[in-house]
Amino acid sequence: MDAMGKTRSVLTLTGRLINEAVSFFVFSFLDLVDFVLCFLYKLADLFFEAEWKPCYCSSSKEVITNCGKILVSEQGESKIVCLSSTKLQLEEISDTLYTRPSLLSEVSKMTTRETKRGSAVRSTFTANSTIVEMLQGKIGGQICHPIPRWSDCDCKFCTSWTSSCKETLYVRAEGPRDHDAREDVLFIHGFISSSAFWTETVFPNLSRAAKSNFRFFAIDLLGFGRSPKPADSMYTLREHLDMIEQSVLEPHKVKSFHIVAHSLGCILALALAVKHPNSIKSLTLLAPPYFPVPKGAQATQHVMRMVAPRRVWPVIAFGASIACWYEHISRTVCLLICKNHRFVEFVAKLVTRNRMRTFLLEGFFCHTHNAAWHTLHNVICGSAGKMDAYLDTVRDHLNCDVNVFHGMDDELIPAECSYNVQCRVPRARVKVIEQKDHITIVVGRQKAFTRELEAIWNNSSRTG
Repeated sequence: MDAMGKTRSVLTLTGRLINEAVSFFVFSFLDLVDFVLCFLYKLADLFFEAEWKPCYCSSSKEVITNCGKILVSEQGESKIVCLSSTKLQLEEISDTLYTRPSLLSEVSKMTTRETKRGSAVRSTFTANSTIVEMLQGKIGGQICHPIPRWSDCDCKFCTSWTSSCKETLYVRAEGPRDHDAREDVLFIHGFISSSAFWTETVFPNLSRAAKSNFRFFAIDLLGFGRSPKPADSMYTLREHLDMIEQSVLEPHKVKSFHIVAHSLGCILALALAVKHPNSIKSLTLLAPPYFPVPKGAQATQHVMRMVAPRRVWPVIAFGASIACWYEHISRTVCLLICKNHRFVEFVAKLVTRNRMRTFLLEGFFCHTHNAAWHTLHNVICGSAGKMDAYLDTVRDHLNCDVNVFHGMDDELIPAECSYNVQCRVPRARVKVIEQKDHITIVVGRQKAFTRELEAIWNNSSRTG
């Protein structure tokens, strides 16, 4: 037994070293590719849209742009932020958008430092009232570029929101049409997904009693599915919450409700619960991305490395790293796949003989790069420093039930994240399900999961 254990340890260590070595070379190459793509996309944007658009690796010369973004210098670092009609909300912008250390970036920084030493003039820009007022006047008389951009899909499904005068989220509602429902349930999907994650799994399996007593709302988050995908949005946590409120809570007069959320949606669920503490009946979180930040570490950068570790294995970690670390490579993926999703879906159905669950493909493909890129950084990474406070508020000031589900085989968000939630909120009930991953925690066991949800709602209603 000892020999087998030692052999297993040696093999594990060897595999880890090989993974790290291969990852180093692969991601060093990708750093270079992203650098080259930066210039190619500038030329493409100039050709297709007659505008040389900045990105998060832009030089400090590109301070003011026609799309309402400005470059802000803060504590020696620079970042591009979007101008709000009222004020700049810098606290909503994650530094991971413009600070993602890599071998190439470190070399560039060293070169920049040497250049600055020989220069007597240094240009820096700060966000002050003069710049804001000037930009407000500049933007006021400007005609916005049409949506979508040249690199985004323009099919009827992806642009269905443009046919409505109201820029509200796409909401799929079921249950009593009047206001006689006992309570309401809000479903929030995860990253690069859609409301179909719920409407194709949970909704068809709801019991007759649940349908008669509850109203159900499944939304497409801002930038995803059939919801608006504004090109000038920064997709901050605040923007997502505001859209949920004005699309569901306010028009449907939702006063008391349960929340069911998956992955990234768990962050929005916690923020929403903290904002409406007296309205929450229960919180059901699936695979919550909660990574406690070590003392002295920078929260946003720590979470970025946990979610996207720059490793080629497992495959899902490699995909997350591409999406998180590379602005231009991830845009290329969206250009090739999301813009051509109808063809990809056709091929997938053909190859799998129409056995593939197409609603998962729709959720994965129907978004823009701008929405995915900013949501990933500004919500998942940007909320890293807020998660402890959110959970503490749930623990100390909310009386709602808290239930957490996780797949044991989840390679994207490890099961430890759910136990971390329980450590912060001791009353939270955690259920880790064997042989289930980030998606199959629901898909494939939707009947059992729906029964579990109904039990949670009924129990919370009785105790509340």
